[in-house]
Amino acid sequence: MSVDPETPEQEPAPRWPVPPSGGWTADDLDRLPNLPPHTELIDGSLIFVSPQTRFHMRALRFFEWQLESLVPDGLEVMREFTIDIDRLNRPEPDVLVVDEELARGPEQQTRIPAASVRLAIEVVSPDSIGRDRETKPAKYARAGIPHYWRVENKNDRAVVYVFELEPATRVYVATGIFHDRLKVAVPFPIDLDLTTIKPKGLPE
Repeated sequence: MSVDPETPEQEPAPRWPVPPSGGWTADDLDRLPNLPPHTELIDGSLIFVSPQTRFHMRALRFFEWQLESLVPDGLEVMREFTIDIDRLNRPEPDVLVVDEELARGPEQQTRIPAASVRLAIEVVSPDSIGRDRETKPAKYARAGIPHYWRVENKNDRAVVYVFELEPATRVYVATGIFHDRLKVAVPFPIDLDLTTIKPKGLPE
């Protein structure tokens, strides 16, 4: 009698949610079980975030901590909140500056209204280049968010591209590219030494 060779048990393949006709909605993002952290909704599709790079981690911490020390009364620095743009779009910027009064909601609030956002910052990762350069800023602009910063890694140093909304056309206009020092007057006075984002030991 022959005996079939034993085969190692295989891990079950992950079962991803199957989108309904017309795509997922903003409310679905709160209802779907077992979604990975920081899942976004873009045009009715779920966007899963890749593992974080060290540059992304350093830049995110830098902007959160620095802006916390500069933000005036009435504004608040936030992370890990999606923006409620419309029925099919709930993107999650890396760092947000919001109007405290307009952003108020339930204690367990997971998203904030676009009207409360004064500044959205995206730190670009290899898998998010297209979204951060094109898709998401276009949506932020149409939602009326007045300021958008895109942070990119150039040889382990941060380069910040600053945009301001032209209200008549709801399109962002580039107002500066900053390498070593970021100094702007809006949405409030900000003066940051970008060289401190570099890894320890990297020469100036």
